[in-house]
Amino acid sequence: MYIISGCLLGHDCKYNGGNNRNEEVIKFCETHRHVVVCPERAGKLPTPRPPAERQGKRIVNIEGEDVTDAFMNGARSSLNTCLQLAEYAGEKLEGAILKAKSPSCGCGQIYDGTFTGTLTEGDGVFTEMLKKRGIQIITEKETIKW
Repeated sequence: MYIISGCLLGHDCKYNGGNNRNEEVIKFCETHRHVVVCPERAGKLPTPRPPAERQGKRIVNIEGEDVTDAFMNGARSSLNTCLQLAEYAGEKLEGAILKAKSPSCGCGQIYDGTFTGTLTEGDGVFTEMLKKRGIQIITEKETIKW
């Protein structure tokens, strides 16, 4: 079973109320069992909402509000949902296709917290949790190899 960011499947959960629909990811999901998540929605953040970026261990929105707790709660809730669904289905979590650069789902590179579009090395908080469990992660920017 695979974990997929909802915005990549066309769910309007992106910070600005839109999505990041990706046809390659949609095609992958047609032939692979998967669970759809949006850690930010799971953290009860509204849609739309001010954009947020990681600033070290904290996540702050463009208005200066610390939204770390909502992001962390959403990441934990999403992880628990994925683990429960995989267990119920009798499957293991084989990998994840997550939204690049996101403070929740980014993998390898995320925005640097200056709201200037500058990238830095790092992972989103949900990605960190998955990596600690040994789950392989790619973003929609990479070739799907599973």
